[in-house]
Amino acid sequence: MKSLSSFHLRSPGLDRKWILPLAIGSTFSLLLLFLATLSSPETPFVLLPFSLFSSLLSSSPASSSFYAPTFVESKLRSSSSSPSLPVPPRLAYLISGSSGDGGLLIRTLEALYHPSNRYVVHLEAAASLKERNHLRNFVADHPIFSQVGNVKMITKANLVTYRGPTMVANTLHAAAILLREGGDWDWFINLSASDYPLVTQDDLLHTFSYLPRNLNFIDHTSDIGWKEFQRAKPIIIDPGLYMSQKQDVFWLPQRRSVPTAFKLFTGSAWMVLSHSFIDYCIWGWDNLPRTILMYYANFLSSPEGYFHTVICNAKEFSNTTVNNDLHFIAWDNPPRQHPHYLTSRDMKAMIDSNAPFARKFQRDDSVLDRVDAELLFRGPGRLIPGGWCVGRTDNGSDPCLVVGDGSVLRPGPGAIRLQKLMERLLSEGNFRPRQCK
Repeated sequence: MKSLSSFHLRSPGLDRKWILPLAIGSTFSLLLLFLATLSSPETPFVLLPFSLFSSLLSSSPASSSFYAPTFVESKLRSSSSSPSLPVPPRLAYLISGSSGDGGLLIRTLEALYHPSNRYVVHLEAAASLKERNHLRNFVADHPIFSQVGNVKMITKANLVTYRGPTMVANTLHAAAILLREGGDWDWFINLSASDYPLVTQDDLLHTFSYLPRNLNFIDHTSDIGWKEFQRAKPIIIDPGLYMSQKQDVFWLPQRRSVPTAFKLFTGSAWMVLSHSFIDYCIWGWDNLPRTILMYYANFLSSPEGYFHTVICNAKEFSNTTVNNDLHFIAWDNPPRQHPHYLTSRDMKAMIDSNAPFARKFQRDDSVLDRVDAELLFRGPGRLIPGGWCVGRTDNGSDPCLVVGDGSVLRPGPGAIRLQKLMERLLSEGNFRPRQCK
């Protein structure tokens, strides 16, 4: 991890006179949220003053230029110290795909890449050998991936039944690999090949630089409603746990009661989890994660309940949840079992949501080209640009073929949108009142 003094924020619109107040405001904001996060649930939450560190991001009209935060709190200018800007976090991604998703998985990986992060890609065992070899060769032969060494493919693939516990098992498998390969990351993010980012990695890393590293973004509720009778009480078996060929889950005739040793929670299967919580799920020093995992082995759609139930029943983590999955997902009215596929008609709604991710996208839908061009500034087949890209740009050259300092961030307009989302999620009316109950 780079030292504090090695972090720089480069932007042509950044005036040097704002560096000192920006740094002071950022540190003060981080301290306030840290204290609020560690306080007990009964302690009144202190509103995070995001306006102190980047409430006004430069609004240059050039969509392809990068933006820099501006700090305007005069009361803090008298400080004699000059704290450094925060060290950018590192993110660990699991990107998983089903048979036929190899091309979309590659595209999503390119749109998420940053040399400071770590990536595990998984194409399930039901995919053809040709498709799996294509993905393996792409990762192995990519000039940047091979140079940096931060992309790993799970070669011994798992069978994944998305309505069964094998999806949870696959997520835990990837998390264990990320811990073993080097645990120098701060948040774990699970995505599918049908997910796609709406902000650059520089936008995401910049915004998360000012957040306590113990926060967990996970959509959750204990009001399980109809799921008690249709998911908690039935007993299912997932053949993916023991068969070599993929099959759907099947039901046993017996039914069971709702557990009394722990409280059930449910929510979205997509989440951003802290390193400390992932470490707890893997090691399970009080055995709670393993006990709950055994219960969810026979639970329909267990990815929508396992991590939620663990985190909300663990006292050391239940007070760290932000009740949101950081996704834009469009449901029909009335909602069906799956959200509808996003198209260009959803472009404005995606942007207005301020979410960093969206799903579900169909393979090669034209809306992905619009996201690349208008939100990510990414050319076809290229990695997402960022401050780390230091190669030549003349004659159409790709600057991201030369790796520079990964701690150099160039946040763009996506950082403005993401900041607005964080202001809402971490507000006094949303953060504490919507945690585990």
